[in-house]
Amino acid sequence: MRFAQLVVGPAGSGKSTYCSAVAQYGADMNRNIEVINLDPAAEHFDYTPLVDIRELIQVQDTMEDEELHFGPNGGLVFCIEYLLENADWLRTRLGEHEDDYILFDCPGQIELYTHLTAIKRLITLLQDWNFNVCSVFLMDVQFMTDGSKFLSGTMAALSIMVNLELPHVNILSKMDLLSKTARRRLERFLEPDSHAILGDIELNGLSAFNLKYKSLTESFGKLIEDYSLVRFIPLNLKNHENMGDLLITIDNVIQYGEDQDIKTKDFEEEEPDVFENLTNE
Repeated sequence: MRFAQLVVGPAGSGKSTYCSAVAQYGADMNRNIEVINLDPAAEHFDYTPLVDIRELIQVQDTMEDEELHFGPNGGLVFCIEYLLENADWLRTRLGEHEDDYILFDCPGQIELYTHLTAIKRLITLLQDWNFNVCSVFLMDVQFMTDGSKFLSGTMAALSIMVNLELPHVNILSKMDLLSKTARRRLERFLEPDSHAILGDIELNGLSAFNLKYKSLTESFGKLIEDYSLVRFIPLNLKNHENMGDLLITIDNVIQYGEDQDIKTKDFEEEEPDVFENLTNE
């Protein structure tokens, strides 16, 4: 069995930084965690990718091609489709090593995960190649510090969960950049509460739009609260313990390590002979 995190989220949410940090954490813990870049428009990242889609195709290629002449968004979708049509290229570079643990650093175009089918087809391929896959959705915490924004981010996470149909972990990234005041406000939303969300919206003033759709907002909040559909894990990449706890959570989700042999060396030491001790006494 092989294991994979599909790291998704909006542009600027910190996906590449997360991948780099997790790979480094794995190295510190003597774990081999590889990263694959699936963003054909990427310009810079801090890790050395095992596979880089830009070796196959780049967004710039599709924009400059006289026949295609795509814009940035259309070109990005075309690149992912092209990768799927050339899946053998990816499979050859992935190899077939047992117990591989790979992070797939995905593009930041949210449509790829909310309603297009390309990423879902990639997931099917990975599962056919014996990967246990989970989706890891990153959301920049600075855009989720009030009720309206938090509800919007939560619905985006829910949409991706439904579309990808994978075990799913939601992460609030860039916690280290948040002020103490903003952190205190955020704590009310980490365990979703429709009353807290509505109260925060009302505190900021009910516009005509918010007033008109107050019942709809309340229904969304209660849906999330009653069925425990979405939970976010705050992530501070500078906190080693926080990183370790998150990785344990994701490892449990994808069942990493469950089939490894139990180490019994601590129990193989020669035990004293109880009967001999009784005799000596």
